[in-house]
Amino acid sequence: MSWDVYMKGIILAGGKSSRLFPATISMSKQLLPIYDKPLIYYPLSTLMLAGIRDILIITTPYDLPLFQRMLGDGLSLGIRLTYQTQSSPQGIAHAFILGESFIGNDTVCLILGDNLIYGEGLSNTLQKCTSLTQGSTIFGYYVRDPERYGVVEFDENQNPTRIIEKPKTPPSNYAVIGLYFYDNQVINIAKQLPFSARGELEITDINNYYLQQKQLQLIKLTRGTAWLDTGTADALLDAANFIQVLECRQGLKIGCPEEIAWRKEYISTTQLLSLAKAISSSDYGKYLLNLVTDHEIITI
Repeated sequence: MSWDVYMKGIILAGGKSSRLFPATISMSKQLLPIYDKPLIYYPLSTLMLAGIRDILIITTPYDLPLFQRMLGDGLSLGIRLTYQTQSSPQGIAHAFILGESFIGNDTVCLILGDNLIYGEGLSNTLQKCTSLTQGSTIFGYYVRDPERYGVVEFDENQNPTRIIEKPKTPPSNYAVIGLYFYDNQVINIAKQLPFSARGELEITDINNYYLQQKQLQLIKLTRGTAWLDTGTADALLDAANFIQVLECRQGLKIGCPEEIAWRKEYISTTQLLSLAKAISSSDYGKYLLNLVTDHEIITI
């Protein structure tokens, strides 16, 4: 395969998701449905909207066969999917060590497998980020409860000065979301990180390193953008309700990899129809079939 965007993508879909027990005792959180599709479809769609087509999925040895059965090698979507196992949770930054051979000499985008991002113009913003050659780009999102996240501290000119992980007294309401763009030096940075008090390699430490080197760009997401972190049962329900309301109101799918692949011309109409017919008894399959007969051009 050859394509225009050479940035690699990683979806981190490991962990025990113990906050969701018993729902996640027998399967990964990222395989649970968010309304009409599995959770992992949403971060996968985010990478595809950015134009990233070479993607590594990191998951547990137990869940690996389930992801492979669901997504395969990605060729039916005009992308390439490979897989790597993480035997125990060692922090988000550990993904770059596990993915070293996959990343090679390229730049990389990491997205957490439980993050759902939606908003007007998001695709254009993401595509601009893939042109990164040096440094890093992360995103800040205004939240009501910043103490749950990595929080950005700003100076008087609103420039970021540091990122604090789960502060008791947050210096701002801007949380860093689980979507990160880095140059190739992130691999060596991750290798040199010490383990934190909770025994993990922290992504916040990587971001602070880039910030200290004046190589970090922070993009504040606008009020019209939705970022949903599906770490709890209530958050899963909120995400499902959000998707249901928008999809039923508009009649358009959110987080639909098949549609993205077709509209970006990764796959042909014949290939889309083949995918649709395989699941034509579902509303999702019928939606894919209707894309071919609906000639209106919809921005993704």
